[in-house]
Parts: sequence; structure tokens; C-alpha cells
Amino acid sequence: MEKFNVVTKKREVLVDITSQVQQMISSSSISSGLCVLYCPHTTAALTINEGADPDVAKDIVKGLAKLVPQDWPFAHMEGNSDAHLKASMIGPSLTVLIEGGKLVLGTWQRIFFCEFDGPRSRTAFLKLVDFP
Repeated sequence: MEKFNVVTKKREVLVDITSQVQQMISSSSISSGLCVLYCPHTTAALTINEGADPDVAKDIVKGLAKLVPQDWPFAHMEGNSDAHLKASMIGPSLTVLIEGGKLVLGTWQRIFFCEFDGPRSRTAFLKLVDFP
């Protein structure tokens, strides 16, 4: 298992981590298998979506903000309850196929770390499962 950092610069932002993940796979001996990614934070998440147009990531952040507004009267009083809900909606983990030593993603797909309570320095985990 590998641990890696993701630094975010805004309260809510999707950070493309595809290249970072692919580098870890390329550094391994895995040719065919699974890449399991896990985010151990309650106010952050992981998702796969379009990465060719950066407006898609911005629209996801804006759409989630409309669905779960920060100023809703939450019982949890730390000021980040919306981040907890958004992280729960997106989810903490992903599994991606590996073939030929490369992530199996669609033409426009990228892997994103979703920050909902930044800016912060975050941790994520990667586990590679080899299929001989």
C-alpha cells in the first residue's frame, strides 16, 4: 500500500490526480490488476469524471454547492457540515482496472480528489492488486 499527499488550494475543488496515480502504477511491477484508491477524510472524496474540459469539475463543485448549501441550518456547528454531506454523496474510494501497466479509463475520464473543506494538505492511499 502506498500513501500520497494531495494539496488543495480552495475550500471546494476537484484535483486531477490521474498522473500521480499512473506514476505509482508505472513504478510497480503490476501489468494487469486493480488499483484501489481510498480517501481517509470525512470532508473529502474521490471520483472519476471528465477531465478534458476543466469546466466540468467546476460545474460539479457548483452543482453540489446548490444541492447542499454551506449556510443550511445544520446541527453540527463546525461550519463544515456541507462538506461531510458532499463527501458522503461522492464516496471515499474507487477501484480502477489496470491493463498493460496503465489505468483503464475512458477517453475523457480522469481521477479526481474532491476537496470540500480546504485548503488543506490531504492524504490518500493506493493499493495495487496483481492479476498474474
